[in-house]
Parts: sequence; structure tokens; C-alpha cells
Amino acid sequence: TRGTEQAVIYFAGFLSSLLYLFFLALKTDTIGKEQSSFVKNVSNLRFGTPIMSLLGVALYNLSKGDANPTASDNIFSTVTPDQFAAVIVGFLTYRLPLIVIQIEDAFQDEDSTGTLMPGSAGMALQMLQDDASATDAVSPLSSNVATTTVFLVSGPQATGRSELVQQFLDSTSTSSDESLVPFTTPALVDKVQEGATFERFLQRNEFLSVDPTDRFGLTQQAIVDAGKNTNDSPSPIVVVDADVELAKKLAKIPALRLVGVWVGLGSVPEFEKRVGAMIDSGTLTIEEGETRESTIRSKIREIVKEIEFGISSGVFEFTILNDDAENTEKSLLQLKEAAKYASLE
Repeated sequence: TRGTEQAVIYFAGFLSSLLYLFFLALKTDTIGKEQSSFVKNVSNLRFGTPIMSLLGVALYNLSKGDANPTASDNIFSTVTPDQFAAVIVGFLTYRLPLIVIQIEDAFQDEDSTGTLMPGSAGMALQMLQDDASATDAVSPLSSNVATTTVFLVSGPQATGRSELVQQFLDSTSTSSDESLVPFTTPALVDKVQEGATFERFLQRNEFLSVDPTDRFGLTQQAIVDAGKNTNDSPSPIVVVDADVELAKKLAKIPALRLVGVWVGLGSVPEFEKRVGAMIDSGTLTIEEGETRESTIRSKIREIVKEIEFGISSGVFEFTILNDDAENTEKSLLQLKEAAKYASLE
């Protein structure tokens, strides 16, 4: 019957969505890995999965002979509008759980209205909203002609990024390599030592970021001041260890020349392992009503969104996979090589 036929076609579309997700997982697990070009090329087949289903429907119609619902020399023209709709609806079924989760998150978090749209569209909307909310924080120096070079080290959570940056700063402070331009960090406003100044900046929305303890704040002016040349030596390069939210704000400031380094991990399972270790060590707490597994899943969703920004932003010229938390010598060497590039005028 016609209803049974439509159900079968819908199921074929749904199977193509599962194949799409399989290829997408291959793409995600090979981001930044060396010697993975073959797998990356295979993962691009995901873009053709709905076409495969439509081709199957077209071949099915041609096999009917005279009973073919649409006679045409073009094989895809034999697919009726109802059959096309059944394939597309079946293919998009995989997005339903994502939409439901994001709607639930929207009701739980008043700041998540921009995530109602799934995938890249939702990310684009969120970035537009971030543009509006960040305008006040980046506007005071937007007309500056001179640029400050910022060695921006960013990346998702649980990568050991901050520890790696600190190792880099320690090594450059004791380095005897005179070919390197000096590196420095911006001065932070201390709420304890400079309470009145801190509150004024906070009220004027001049902080680019405030640390998790709510004690230290970073301003755009502090970054610019740190990069000023106080004598005849070359102007120092300002090192900023930034989470993804701070990196988004810095990318909108014309007065900064960003040399971006993205610190990540080689696969999603490695992220899950690191997040689990954070929970076990007490660094990450499990909220009331949540479990260890649900907390890890929530963090992985956040990390995937952060990785989307890292890939699509165009800010990062270098990628470091900091997979070995115990031995960061290779990662540190790669960071130093990126720093040499930042030293070039």
C-alpha cells in the first residue's frame, strides 16, 4: 500500500542519517591528527548520504516499469514530492533529540536562548548575540591605529592549556635566546588591592573576563599597556591564556594583532577521560540531581561547541594536541615554535 511504501522510504532516510552521523564521528575523531587524510576524505561522504537514499528511491521507481509514478529521462525526476519529503523527514530525524535537549536547556538557563537553533545555525545566532553583549567591553580602544601583538593561547576545557602556558612563560623568563622578542602578560585588576577600581570597571562592563574566584579582572587597556615599548628594545608580545569566551571577545578588537594557538586533544574519548579525572580529583563538582555520567555528557557538549568555534573562527594558525598530560615536552616545544612566528613583524 502507499502508506507502507512511504514508511519504508522514511526509514531509508532515517538510515541515511545514521550513516551521516557515523561519518561525522570519523571527522570529529581525526581533527588535528596527523596521517589521517584518508579517514577525513572518507568522512566527507556524509554529505552524499541523503542523495544515496533518493537514488535508491529513484531506482525503486524505475524497477516498477509501467507502474512508475513519474515518467522522465532524469532518474531523480522519477522521485515524487511525497517520496522526497519522506526521505528528507527521515534524514532529519536524528536532530530531534538535539532539539529536545536544547529546548530543555533553554528553560533551565535564561542565557541559553541562542541555542534553540541546532548545529551551525545556532552557533551563528549565539555569536551574533555575543557581539551585542561584548560591544561595551571592547569599544573604548576600537579606534586605535597602533596594534598590539597578542600571543593568544586558547582551547576547550580539560586540555591542560593553562599549565602549558605557565610552563612556556617560565621557560621564556629564563631563556638565553636573544633572538626572541620578550613575552609578557597583562596586569590584572585585583579586587582586594584595588576594590574601587574593580567595582568601577565591573559596573562599566570594561572587563573582558573575570577569573573563577571573582577576584582578578582583565581589561583591554591592560593588554595594550602590556604591549607598549618602554625603551629602545622591541615591543613585548602579550601572552593571554584564554578560554573560548575570552578568545571570542579578543577576536573582535581591531587594535590587537592575534597570533592564535589552539590547544586541544586528539579525540572525544580523551576529553571524556580528562573530564572524568577532573571529577575524581574534585576540580569539577557534580551538581545536585546530576550523576557522574550526566556531568561528563554535559561537559562534552560544551567542549564540542568550543571546538566548533576553534575550527570556524579563523583565529588560530597553530594547533597543539596536548594528549600526554604527564609529559608535555612535545607540546611545549610546539608552543615555542608558534611563539617564534608571533615574534615576526
